[in-house]
Amino acid sequence: MSFRRGILALMPVALLGATGPLHADPRSWSEEWPRTDFSRHSVDYSEIISGGPPKDGIPAIDSPAFVPAAEARNLAPHEPVISVAIGDEARAYPLRIMVWHEIVNDTVGGVPVAVTWCPLCNSSVVFDRRMAGRVLGFGTTGKLRHSDLVMYDRQTESWWQQFSGQAIVGEMLGAELKMVPARVESVARFRNRFPEGKVLAPPDPSARPYGQNPYAGYDRAAQPFLYKGDYSGKVPPLARVVAVDGKAWTLELVRKRQRIEAGDIVITWEPGQASPLDSAEIGGGREIGNVVVRRRTANGLEDAVYDVSFAFAFLAFNPGAPIIAE
Repeated sequence: MSFRRGILALMPVALLGATGPLHADPRSWSEEWPRTDFSRHSVDYSEIISGGPPKDGIPAIDSPAFVPAAEARNLAPHEPVISVAIGDEARAYPLRIMVWHEIVNDTVGGVPVAVTWCPLCNSSVVFDRRMAGRVLGFGTTGKLRHSDLVMYDRQTESWWQQFSGQAIVGEMLGAELKMVPARVESVARFRNRFPEGKVLAPPDPSARPYGQNPYAGYDRAAQPFLYKGDYSGKVPPLARVVAVDGKAWTLELVRKRQRIEAGDIVITWEPGQASPLDSAEIGGGREIGNVVVRRRTANGLEDAVYDVSFAFAFLAFNPGAPIIAE
């Protein structure tokens, strides 16, 4: 299955006849979003398009269930997971599940978090859900900006950019969610680091073809899907980059050097992780390896906030920022 056919399978039947990006219009949003204050926005509405599914058409997981890491036997050792460790608690969120839900509202080590993955940008970000004295819960709007997931919070129905964690529409305009350090690693590495860790289980194993990749072949495509912007980067738009503090290194360079030090940042690479956006079966994806980014502190090396995203997305949200390729 091609990635375009897979994406179309996620769209409502009424939208399947559309060609090209499905442009959104705030004048037509009020029925679906009666609580959203569209008079407040920090981005041009022409940048926001419909990705196909309606509000919550890609359903976030709000009551996640977990199994001990040793019992998650349906995962190949090299399958990728987003891992979060806070205090004495460690949890892993397989991308075979995230690809069908994109957001998990959870609490880890007493901290309310939103674990997010946007497949079109390959952006994995974990946020602290606490904001202005309340705990927010997040869902999917069905909209995209720069091909990136636009989330919404259920308390005010403000819209948030997944890549940056910034509120771009509505009552919460200008607020910014705190990012939580996390890793994207193979489930085997997670098990080795956290033998007592927990792994997210599918909410209903029969509801979706978990393990299959609706975006098969996407990370080998020439151009990103549903992307309106111009791209003038020096590396292919779907080349993976390791982004830290507004700066990025190509994954190819990190893989070649295996260790890069820049200021207080230490980036390392080791083999053993499959691409979730390559083959029709996520467990069969080609090798891309495991990236770890840590920061030197007075207490030693500590996990830093980073993202392994596609170059086009990094530059869309960090125009003019450097991508180091050699």
